[in-house]
Amino acid sequence: MRPPPSRRTLAPGPLALPGGTADRGPGHAEPDSDDARAVAAAAAALTVHGLDDVRGNLTLPASGAHGTAVTWSSSRPDAIGPTGVVHRPAEGSGPESVRLTATVGRGDAAAIRTFTASVREEPRKEPFTAYVMSYFTGEDTPDGEQIRMALSVGEDPLHWQELNGGRPVLTSDVGTGGLRDPFVIRSPEGDRFFQVATDLRMYGEAGGSWDQVQRTGSRSVLVRESTDLVHWTDRRLVEVAPATAGNAWAPEAYYDERLGSYVVFWASKIYPADDPEHTGSTYNRMMYATTRDFRTFGEPAVWHDPGYSVIDSTVLRHDGVHYRFTKDERTPSSDTPCSKFITVEKSGELTSSAYEFVADCVGRGTIERGEGPAVFASNTEAKWYLFIDEFGGRGYVPFESTDLDSGRWTASTGHALPKGARHGSVLPVTRGEYERLLETFAVG
Repeated sequence: MRPPPSRRTLAPGPLALPGGTADRGPGHAEPDSDDARAVAAAAAALTVHGLDDVRGNLTLPASGAHGTAVTWSSSRPDAIGPTGVVHRPAEGSGPESVRLTATVGRGDAAAIRTFTASVREEPRKEPFTAYVMSYFTGEDTPDGEQIRMALSVGEDPLHWQELNGGRPVLTSDVGTGGLRDPFVIRSPEGDRFFQVATDLRMYGEAGGSWDQVQRTGSRSVLVRESTDLVHWTDRRLVEVAPATAGNAWAPEAYYDERLGSYVVFWASKIYPADDPEHTGSTYNRMMYATTRDFRTFGEPAVWHDPGYSVIDSTVLRHDGVHYRFTKDERTPSSDTPCSKFITVEKSGELTSSAYEFVADCVGRGTIERGEGPAVFASNTEAKWYLFIDEFGGRGYVPFESTDLDSGRWTASTGHALPKGARHGSVLPVTRGEYERLLETFAVG
């Protein structure tokens, strides 16, 4: 896209960019005004993540430093559009090289910066033949708040084998040093995985109290990426909750095709703006923010606020309907008989604030209390599984259903889940992914 004729066009020299390249644009002029210096600096500071291995939609900034505006054009809009929407080449056709041009403007000045992206071809579609579970085991041991993994025994979702001898597979030495509530999502294209987890450590005296970690706890989530479920990028903390929040708990994500982005959701206690020390009384509600790359997030917004504390939402989509499973966090009383159990709702729109009630008290009668639900579809039959964490008790307890709209979940029988497994996620995997995990990690 050419800059407006009235603008003086500047092109910064070649600049290295992690994940891609930036080249000199046409029409170079020395900065000679505040606007010109501002756009030159803003163009030099532009960052687009993941350009060397594009597998999904990109975040192309619409604004830059110093109050500048950014517009984009593409040499191959059929592969990467000007808003960052990606259409990958067909399987077997090889990667596509795309030149992205950013025009950075302010006042009567503009600067051009170009980047080169490599769009990977579509992966081969393969059936799911097994499952992998990510989980933590609690705050009772030094390594309980780190991430463990297990594989199903073949295609059986009720019998599991622990990986890495039952020891943690992924750990954290950033933030609080604790990792809880791991959630793994597969990209819609199928060949990239993102893991998000709670940055929270409760073990030992340094862990703090449950009250304190909801007033002045971490407002960030820990993110990792992988293309094979074995090798994961270095962990990074990403702040998602607003400054008025006291915590960011149990993050999960779901891809929204309508938005072309992932919707990441978590629980936060939100305090009034005039209570910066978070000394008052409030409650957890479910928040969400959108992202394409788990680096740049939109503004957080309230997703679910029934007027009392709720945490640990998870989502399953079936026949165009999103089913949301959430823990009712209220203190049990005769007026709140379903407190500390799971409530199920549904909506056609993922980010809607008005879900329709399906059921509550899920699990009552089988477990004493429940949180951290993990829900997934069977690979082999029209059935769904719901693992509920009986916190303070057995950890994960499995339930199953053949009718999501009924709200009826029956306790599974004859199961063998990983020892002490708590609040995590279950992901269907292909035979190749299953075998690679088995080959890499010793089975405990």
